[in-house]
Amino acid sequence: MSATRLLVLGVVRGYGRAHGYLIGNDLMSWGADVWANVKWGSIYHALKQGVKAGFLNEDWTVPGRTDYELTEKGEFEFQRLLADALRKPEPRPDMLAAGVAMLPALTRDQALSLLELRLAVQESIRKEADHQLTGWREPPHVRELYRLRVANAAGDAAWTRELIDRLRAGEYAMADDPGSVGKAGSWPHPA
Repeated sequence: MSATRLLVLGVVRGYGRAHGYLIGNDLMSWGADVWANVKWGSIYHALKQGVKAGFLNEDWTVPGRTDYELTEKGEFEFQRLLADALRKPEPRPDMLAAGVAMLPALTRDQALSLLELRLAVQESIRKEADHQLTGWREPPHVRELYRLRVANAAGDAAWTRELIDRLRAGEYAMADDPGSVGKAGSWPHPA
């Protein structure tokens, strides 16, 4: 649910005001159904739960349509989820994918700091798994799980290093860059 919550809050934040169909259309067009397991039902559930938790305000507009706006509490929750998604490696990739999708909402320095934390954690995980791998004895086939953990951590660390390099080189407009879509309410509404 957290990846869906992060994405839903992020899209509402991006537009400043959005309805469920617009949010779902954006997320589905990005492929979030594949890389974050977002479904139409989970989008509407996240909207209802967001209102209930005080993250979103709802406003009934034309018959059958509800628009949503992020509250101050919702902005805090969005920033918390985004930071966690980028700095905390998790076994499932959906939170990282959601964090990368919302990356421009951060300043370049914020993103770099979070990704450097992620890199340090991944390197620690790789070292620990490598140590466990070298000492593993019985049953021998379980050693493959440690090999997989080493490979996953090494791959994530390599990707994180490359993203850090791209951000340092100025790729991607971040929240503190002119013309960035990372500022709240900066996304153009479709016609």
